[in-house]
Formats: sequence, C-alpha cells, structure tokens
Amino acid sequence: MRKHFLELGELKSFARAVSYASLVALTLLLVGCSAAHYRRSADKEVYRIVQQVENQLFGTTNDFSIDTQYSGVKPEDLWAADIIEDRGRTNSLYINLQEALELAVANSREYQSQKEQLYLSALSLTGARYQFTPQFFANSTAQVAGSPSGSEVGSVRSQIGVSQLLKTGGKLSVSLGNDLVRYFTGKPDQAARNSALNTLSVDLTQPLLQGFGINDPAVESLTQSERNVVYSVRDFSAFQEEFAVEIVNAYFGLLTQKDIVRNNYRNFTNRVETTRYLEARSVDRERKSNVDDARTAELSARTSYINSLASYLNSMNSFKLRLGLPVSETIFLKDNDLNELLEMGVTPVDIDDKVAFKICLREQMEVLNAIDRFEDTKRKVRIAADQLRADLNFFATATLASEEPDDYLNFDLDKVRYTTGLRLNLPIDRLRERNTYRAALVSFEAQVRSLGLTLDNYKDRIDRGLRTIEQTRLNYLNGVESLKVAERRVENNVMLLEAGRATIRDLREAQDSLIDAQNSLSVLYTAYLSARLGLFVNLGVIDIQPEKFWLLNPLANLPPAQRNPPPIRMPEDQVIPPESFLEPAS
Repeated sequence: MRKHFLELGELKSFARAVSYASLVALTLLLVGCSAAHYRRSADKEVYRIVQQVENQLFGTTNDFSIDTQYSGVKPEDLWAADIIEDRGRTNSLYINLQEALELAVANSREYQSQKEQLYLSALSLTGARYQFTPQFFANSTAQVAGSPSGSEVGSVRSQIGVSQLLKTGGKLSVSLGNDLVRYFTGKPDQAARNSALNTLSVDLTQPLLQGFGINDPAVESLTQSERNVVYSVRDFSAFQEEFAVEIVNAYFGLLTQKDIVRNNYRNFTNRVETTRYLEARSVDRERKSNVDDARTAELSARTSYINSLASYLNSMNSFKLRLGLPVSETIFLKDNDLNELLEMGVTPVDIDDKVAFKICLREQMEVLNAIDRFEDTKRKVRIAADQLRADLNFFATATLASEEPDDYLNFDLDKVRYTTGLRLNLPIDRLRERNTYRAALVSFEAQVRSLGLTLDNYKDRIDRGLRTIEQTRLNYLNGVESLKVAERRVENNVMLLEAGRATIRDLREAQDSLIDAQNSLSVLYTAYLSARLGLFVNLGVIDIQPEKFWLLNPLANLPPAQRNPPPIRMPEDQVIPPESFLEPAS
C-alpha cells in the first residue's frame, strides 16, 4: 500500500477550506426560497401583467385570479375520495338568472380553463422579459484529485457575475472568478504549494447587420410574447361575453321547456276532461268510437307531457354541468326573469348593416386579434429577410487578474488585457435561412386569406343576425295571432260539441292546434332573444357587467343617420311580394 507523507496540519487546513466551501453552498441551498414563495411571486407578476394589459385595452381592470377551492391544498393531501365526496353534494338551490351567472363564474370548468390559458400566456411573457433583465449567477466547486505517483490537488473554483441580453441584439456579461488550488506531494523533501487567482472579466457582443435591434430573434420573441398576452386578454374578454350569453340562453331555454311542460300537462288534463265528458254521453248520445278517439288523444297528450318532462330534467342536468355544479344537486329556476323578458316585448333592431360592420371592426375582439395577427406575420417576414444578410458582430473582452497577495480588491488596472474587433460571416450558405424566409412569405399569404375569411364571416354573421332577429320577431307576432285563433277554435268547438253540431275530431284538431301554438310561441321568444344577444356579441357591443344586461339595448343611442330597417322588414299588416327581395329594383 502506497505511503503518503502528508503533514497533518496541511491536511487539516485543506479540509477546513473544503468544509467551509461546502458549508457555504449548503447554507445557500437551505435558505433558498420555498416553493410557496415562488408560486406567490409568479402570481403577483402575472396578475400585474394582466391588469396592466386590461387597463391598456379597456381603461379598466377586474379582479383576476385562478385560485380554486383546491389551490390551498397540497397535491399529496388531496385524494380522489375528497373529489368524490364533493361531487356527491345534495344541496337544493332555487335560483334566478343573476345567481346562475354567479354560480357559473365561480364553478364552471370551462371558465376556469380559459382563465388558466390567460394566466399561462402572461406567465410565458415573464420568461421572455426575464432574458432582458440582469441575470446574476454564483457557483462554487470544491474537489480533490490524485494520481498513482502520490501527488494530490485540492481546488475550490468559484464564480459570481451578471449577464444581460440587450434590446439592441447584443449581450453583456461581467464575472468575477476565484481559483484556489492546493498542490500536495507524497515526497517528504518537497513542500506543498498554493496557487490563487482572482479574475475580473467583461464581455460584450453586438450585431451590426443581421439581428440588430428589432430584427434580433430574441427581441422579436419578446415582442410576440407581449402581443400574445394582448390577444389572450381579448380572447378572455370575448369568452366572458359569449359565456354569459350562453348561460342566459340556456336559462331561458330551460324556462321555455318549463312552460312547454306546463302547457303539455294542461293539454293532458283538458283531454282527460273531454274523454270523461264523452264517456258520460256515450250512454245515449255519443258513439263508442268517439270515446275511443278521445281516449287516444288523451294517451297521446300524456306521452307528450311525460316526454317533455324527461327532456326538461335531462336539460337541467346539462345546465348543472355547464355551471360546474354537481349533478347530484337539485336546482329549481325562478320564473321572474321570463316574466320581465315578456314584458319587454319583441322590438326590432334598426341599424344599417354597413354601420354595424364598422362597429364590429372597432369593437369585436376576435376581429381585432385577426388584424393584429396579420401584422405579426408581416414582422415575421421582416425578421426572416434580415437573417439573409451578412452577419457582422462587434465584440469586446476585458480581463484583469489579481496581484499578490491574494485579494479580490488587489487589481492593477494598468495590467488589464482586452480584445476588440469585428467578426464577419458572409452570406454564402443561406439555404436554411432562405427556406425560413420563403415559409414566412407563405405564412403571410395564408394570414391574408385568414383575415379576409374572418372579416367575411363576421359580415355574414351580422347580416344573418339582422335577418334572424326580424324573422323571429315577425314569426312571434304571427304566433300571437295564431294562439288567439287556436283558443277561439277550442272554445267554439267545445260549445258546438255540446250542441251536437261538431265532432270529437273537430275538437281534437282544435286542441292540437292550441298546444302547438302555445309551445311554438314559447320557443319563438327564446329564439328572438338568442338572435338579439348573438348580434350584440358579434358586434362586440354587449356589456355583461350591469345586472340584467340581457334586457338592455346597447344600440339604443344610435343617431338616426346610422339606422336602417332590417333586410326583411315587413309591415305587420301586409306581406311584401317576393320580387322586392329576389329581383333587382327597376
């Protein structure tokens, strides 16, 4: 076995140095910030970004948070059994529409996912911005190395510094290094040697042609990340409007189904009374076939009632899922909102279609995003074209080593060593860059088509919306008259049947027409509301902040010059011939 002639004092001295370095590293590790701190730090920065962009776009900010009931629970403390218990709640709720909207915002899975998408977009921006801030680093490595000859080397290498990307496309770094080396030897006639070197260095790289300033890919990445947050804020705002309108439509759709269930039940009870009446008369006045005919109509009405009730309950479960509530909960809907809506009536929306499209270009979030994404592709073409240029970089390096004795402050500035110059890379081989540039041009033309399609789609939505509003309004007015006629028919046929001047078939047909008119009228009003709110969403003018926003008309204050009758407007007392719509004006 090889014998080492290492002095005990030297060994202890070196061991203490290594132990000290290890202790420092371990201390820094232990005092590092906790995971909870990093989470709070990320949330604070992201929420600030979201509020800044909201204020920039809308002039106002809203409270934004992605925290849920599980956010404060450690993942290892949350079990499947907890979620099963939560989804098994059996509460009973009796809610109006405003309360349904509040429940949806608080519990909807889709709403939460959209908030998280906005959060992640802003979180990505923090990473892009971080590259252009001073990035400090500090590291230390302690080690012992040896060889068969018996010599050993102990070293501690440490470095501290800062680096930063510049928005001019360059990079600047400053570092201070310290190398401590202890040479041991196995020969008794040779003493151990120490070596220490402290080095201060500064490095700068700055492109002068390709990648200068806004043409630097890193700068463009930051710009795109900032734009992406703008798009995400707009997308979330548009989603909030569409989501609120979907809840409103679903709520009134359920109230309509409730109305149909009641109508069908009344129709069933009326058919039961008719059957009993005919059974009583079948002793001497009515034929048995008429009783059977009435009984058949009664059973058909009973089936319609049962089917409509089952359909309502199925739709209610779907509504619970939309709200994010457990299906096991029981929900009852108040009818007050429908009564207020019926009191408002069906009113036309008088706006010129060209004015409507101009409002859409100014207010609709998806359209604004499509226009800005078109501008993004133009930037991408510029960046790709810049990569085809010559690569000319200015570089500069300055290094200064310490003087004896070993002291970080013992530097002689007259002995600084520097290097500066230009590095040129001629554009001889640019195949990859050529392909990237050509692909950027293809993407640009694709975005041109995409923008055109978005504009055409919204113009089509606006035109369809205006036509649908007027169509459902006119159909509703027709439905009101049809209901009046159907009610009179039933009343007359009941009296005629009692007088023996009408058949049971006449009464049955009248009752069928009545239930159809009642149910059709309920559906038509819901369709009118859906078309009206849909137009406001497509124009980007709906404001979901006020209570009962569905009763408001954001176009009420349009000047007369911007108003125009809907495309298929017809006076309520006459029908315009088709030539006015199908043939050019002479």
